[in-house]
Amino acid sequence: MGIEDFVSSGNVRLDQQLKFTAEIDQMTGILRRTLLIDKSRRENDAEHSWHIAVMALLFEEYAIEPVDVKRAVMMCVVHDLVEIYAGDTFAYDIAANADKKEREQEAAYRLFGRLPDDQGTMIRELWEEFDDVKTPDAKYAACMDRIQPFLHNTLTDGHTWVESGTNRAVVEKRMAIVKEFMPEVYSWISDNLDNAISVGWLKP
Repeated sequence: MGIEDFVSSGNVRLDQQLKFTAEIDQMTGILRRTLLIDKSRRENDAEHSWHIAVMALLFEEYAIEPVDVKRAVMMCVVHDLVEIYAGDTFAYDIAANADKKEREQEAAYRLFGRLPDDQGTMIRELWEEFDDVKTPDAKYAACMDRIQPFLHNTLTDGHTWVESGTNRAVVEKRMAIVKEFMPEVYSWISDNLDNAISVGWLKP
């Protein structure tokens, strides 16, 4: 059984929407480097996207500019869809990040092109806005994307930091958007960076 067994509704638009819905089920098979907090396994892209979407409902009060939470949630939900074809790129893997933009642009064209034009354009524009990290909504969504794996690291013995031999400066660079857009939250991050170094999870 698979997409080849799809029975047409007789409505081209509805068929595109249903087939796209089936296609994005593949997110559940895209594994990230982040461990679940119970350390039982690595999380997948769908879990990560759900997690940060829920977070976006909670942390608006810490943003330094007004945000449209609904739009930020939408960005959180769609921001990693391209990884169905492009694969997950570990944030601290310099080599893998070298061609990330090209891989993801190609994946976006391929994936979002499966939808009716209006919806494909809408999702692509949300994805591009998130990726550009220029608008308040995108900055807020990006903060969620950074905070979630950071929190997981603090609760899984610094798993991805230890695994990659990461140092503080690299993590600080990754978390710079939080420092800029959610400074009160960044105070907590800074305290956890101090702790991560003291226990040996991060290099100074």
